[in-house]
Order: sequence, then C-alpha cells, then structure tokens
Amino acid sequence: MPPLSGSTRSSGGEPGTALNAPEVFWQNSLGKMYLGDSLGLLHRTLKPRSIDLIVTSPPFGLVRKKAYGNVPSSEYLDWFRPFASGLKRVLKDTGSLVIDIGPAWNPGVPTKSTYQFTLLCMLCEEFGFHLAQDFYWWNPSRMPAPAEWVNIRRLRVKDSVNPVWWLSPTPWPKASNRRVLTSYGERQKRLFSSGYNSGQRPSGHIVSEEWGRDNGGAIAPNLIAAPNTSSNDPYHAYCRSNGLEPHPARFPSAIPEFFIRMLTDIGDTVLDPFGGSCVTGSVADSLRRKWICCDLSENYLRGAIGRFPTDRVNGPNRMAQTEYKVPATSWSDPSNEEALAVCGGQTLGSRKPYSQSDR
Repeated sequence: MPPLSGSTRSSGGEPGTALNAPEVFWQNSLGKMYLGDSLGLLHRTLKPRSIDLIVTSPPFGLVRKKAYGNVPSSEYLDWFRPFASGLKRVLKDTGSLVIDIGPAWNPGVPTKSTYQFTLLCMLCEEFGFHLAQDFYWWNPSRMPAPAEWVNIRRLRVKDSVNPVWWLSPTPWPKASNRRVLTSYGERQKRLFSSGYNSGQRPSGHIVSEEWGRDNGGAIAPNLIAAPNTSSNDPYHAYCRSNGLEPHPARFPSAIPEFFIRMLTDIGDTVLDPFGGSCVTGSVADSLRRKWICCDLSENYLRGAIGRFPTDRVNGPNRMAQTEYKVPATSWSDPSNEEALAVCGGQTLGSRKPYSQSDR
C-alpha cells in the first residue's frame, strides 16, 4: 500500500511526466510482483485494456498516520484521481474493479467521514465507472474503535463493516453468481423434501414451483463475513523465519476469493496495484489466474514471497498446499466450469419481462 505519491499530476486526474516504471521484484509461472510506484505500473508498464479484474485495498483516508502509508480523508480524492485514470486505462471493457475501502472518523468528534462515498461518486461521475453492486465486508473480530467514542464515552458501537465497491467500465461486466453459491440452510433443505407452497406472497412476490428446485447452492448475499485474525499461517511463519515484519493491514483471502471466482475465468489476469503482502496475487495463483501485484515496500514484498510455495502444482487439489483454503461445499474443480459470458449477460435473454416479482 503506497503512501502519497511524489509523482506530479496534471489536471483531470492524469499523472504528470515524473513517473518511474516499477521493477519486477519476483515472479513465478503465473504472475509478477513489482517494486515501485503503482502509478508507473498503471500508466507506463501495463498495456491498455489488458486486465480482467482489479481487486485492491488502497490506503484508507484515516486521521492517524499508519506505518504502511495513508492519506487524510480531506485529501483523498485528489490523491486517488491519477490512480483512477490508470485503473480505467488498463481494465478491459468486460472487466471489473473491486475496491475495499475502510471507514474514517472526523478528528475530535464522534462523526464519520463520507470520503468512501465521495470516492464512489467520483469514480462513477468523473471517470465513467458503473456501480455494478455494493458489497460489505463484516469483520466480526475487529477491535472496538475509536476508543474515545466506543470504549470510554460509550457513544458509538464497534465499527466493523467496510464497503467494497464493485465497479465496471460498462454496465455488463462478465460475471456469474453460480461461481459463489453457498450451502443451503436447514429450512431450505427441508422444503426440498416437503415441497413449496407456491403462489403470490403479501409482498407481491410470486413464488413458483421452481423455488423448490435444488440448484446446487443458495445465491450468496452482498455481505462477506470474514474475520481477519490469522497469525499462525505460513505467511507469518515465513516472515518470522526470515526476520521480516508482516504487513499490518492485510485483508482476508475471502474477499479476493469471492470476486476472482465470480468475475474471472482460468487464465484471466488479476491485478492489485496496492499489493501489500500480495493476498490477491496468492489467491489468484491458487485459482490458476495470472496475477500482478505492486507495492512500494521491499520489506512487504519479501514477506509476500512466503505466500507462494515452490511445490505448488496444478490441479483441483493444489489449493490445499497453501494457507488459502477453499470451502468444499461451495467450490469444485474449476476446470469443469462453463466460461463466463463475454456479453456480461446482456444478450443471454430473460426468463420473463421485468415485473414486481423481480424486485
């Protein structure tokens, strides 16, 4: 995660001329880590429209300065504009941009900054992105903070949800929610046996007999529940054995896992321009996607190498050899998956015209 870039910037969010292309720090057969400013990666190194998916967690607009570098929320939009133009430049028309962006509190008062939402509006209104869907990451293990308002004065509750914006250059990015089905609940399983009471509900929704069909899993919600407490995994062990400081703000593999599965095919290219410890790259590698990560910190990239074991082999069981685990109930051999529709579903046809029951 880079701090405020020293590169010059021209008007309209385009970077100035003082951009240095980052250098390849480490690579394997599927991907590369770059050391340097990701503005150079986005505007010089990568070809236009070469990336299928960007999953990233940029530095948050926090009041307190963090070790990995961050920008005050009051300056955040100006700082992010040259990155936004670079992200738009490298993303394919069928691709997606997924941004995990954490909350910030206003200094001295128990109120929150709205920078997460102004960033979303800027990306859509200034750079032409479309909001495909808003997701939210609930971290049940997050510490209660800010301490003054949550622990001491008891004026606010624990702030444990991050918005995750799923954006796209067009309204029709390629995607399939069949890739991220979850296990059916016990009540749904009983309904498969007893049968559905079809007909119109008080809400106006029409429940047909098709609701009683087993489709292999339930459709996932736009809430991702994932704790972030791992400290004894191979990544931490690698850092300890090599005298390296782990990245202090890693996000859980469940976030890139969800979107890589839903929005890309095997062989597609996944990018994280604020790579940190390369969680996104590690997950993409496990799922047989090409990957690119970039960070300003050599120390963080040295630790990230520990996420890529040298004995990893291709095949449906390869993910068991890493710290990244795939739930057996919601993931099968990706070799058997049907490729995502390049049209993004626009020309696939609808079951019926839009009606009250589709709301």
